[in-house]
Amino acid sequence: MNVLQVSAEIFPLLKTGGLADVAGALPLALNATGCQVRVLLPGFAPILADLTDRVTLAELVAPWGEPVRVCQGRLASLNLPAYVMDVPALYQRAGTPYEDAQRQPFTDNDRRFALLGWVAARLAAGLDAQWQPQVVHSHDWHAGLAGAYMAYLPPQRARVANVFTVHNLAYQGLFAPRHFFELGLPASAFSVDGLEFHGQLSFMKAGLFYADHITTVSPTYAREIQTPEQGCGLDGLLRTRAGDLSGILNGVDEAVWDPATDAAIAQRFDARKLEGKAQCKAALQQALGLAVQADAPLFGVVSRLTEQKGLHLVLAILDELVSRGGQLVVLGTGEAALETTFVQRARTHPASIAVRIGYDEPFAHQIFAATDVTLVPSRFEPCGLTQMYGLKYGSLPLVHRVGGLADTVVDCSLEDLAEGTANGFVFNNFNAHSLSRAMARAFALYAQPATWRKVRNRAMRQRLDWSQAASQYLALYQRLCH
Repeated sequence: MNVLQVSAEIFPLLKTGGLADVAGALPLALNATGCQVRVLLPGFAPILADLTDRVTLAELVAPWGEPVRVCQGRLASLNLPAYVMDVPALYQRAGTPYEDAQRQPFTDNDRRFALLGWVAARLAAGLDAQWQPQVVHSHDWHAGLAGAYMAYLPPQRARVANVFTVHNLAYQGLFAPRHFFELGLPASAFSVDGLEFHGQLSFMKAGLFYADHITTVSPTYAREIQTPEQGCGLDGLLRTRAGDLSGILNGVDEAVWDPATDAAIAQRFDARKLEGKAQCKAALQQALGLAVQADAPLFGVVSRLTEQKGLHLVLAILDELVSRGGQLVVLGTGEAALETTFVQRARTHPASIAVRIGYDEPFAHQIFAATDVTLVPSRFEPCGLTQMYGLKYGSLPLVHRVGGLADTVVDCSLEDLAEGTANGFVFNNFNAHSLSRAMARAFALYAQPATWRKVRNRAMRQRLDWSQAASQYLALYQRLCH
């Protein structure tokens, strides 16, 4: 089964969130099932720098007249065949893949990511005479136009299935309607049955409308996005496509996230030998200037600092956390007001709260290895990998019961403790009081060391790798191709 994966970023080369982790891990897991996966990526500097055995596959002209060089080679970091669009004017810029240094979206993002879908369609139509995909699997709005271009142009030599995965429906790739005329699609595509969304051009809607099958990154999120509360205005379309919509839970790349082999942490450990986790906790406390106290429950946040992630709720219960004898370490970047407030609270309680603004991959590993509790109080969470990293590293997740958080974390209620299924702490209502009660359960369990160790051991032994998800994707591909 030849599969072309289309995404805007890929770990370890370029990452702004969980999308990159999936884009880096899923191809390797699929290859283990017998698939032959190639990836299509924009020519951002880190990606081009990693592309070995590079040759030019084609020189094309984009629908708006811009020259496009499509390169072919192998990503050395992943040992993965890749196609990369080498267009320096579009991709060689300061800032993130999506925003400039002032955190403003690039004004030509419509072209930068329309090109991703357009080249995917050309590959589906036989651009590479030596390799023909049977499935084009596109990820999130950046690749949303792949299905539209496959539907309209150019003609495909053979039937190619089109799978579109929603990682976060809230980010939709919306653009002014004038940009439609640059895309080279027929006028009929800009309609309710197409790319038009309340008068705007929606890359996300294109992905949803034209896909043969839509997946999301957890079963619960697949149900949630069909409701007005979490459908972001697209719930009606998603309900009409319910028969072509399924949730496949993400996995953890155990080559990257495994405390038994992790070179980034102070001392390696596993579920059988946990002495190393205590050493990781002491090392992090000392490095951050926190009080070095083995018996102080250490909570961790590794997240974008946004309202969606529930970080304002964390601020609301922070004084209670400290008064109960807990500590908090925060790593993230996001809304300026949240960044500023967390930094101020850390200055007020330097022995109990530590904050680092930005993203640092090795430091994230150190936080999971050191902490007792991983906080993920998101308003909505399509899948969430953070809570899975917490489980792997024995940092029990404290989560809001939504999306993939609901699919992976079982509350330490009395009945779930008795049944041996509990692995964390879950609250139902998105408010500070509910979060506070879940935090109180965490403190209560921490005060019972034998029970805490039993729950932590169970959490660390869970199977969270990509094999199950890869098998589900393979079964989907096979069904679509027959």
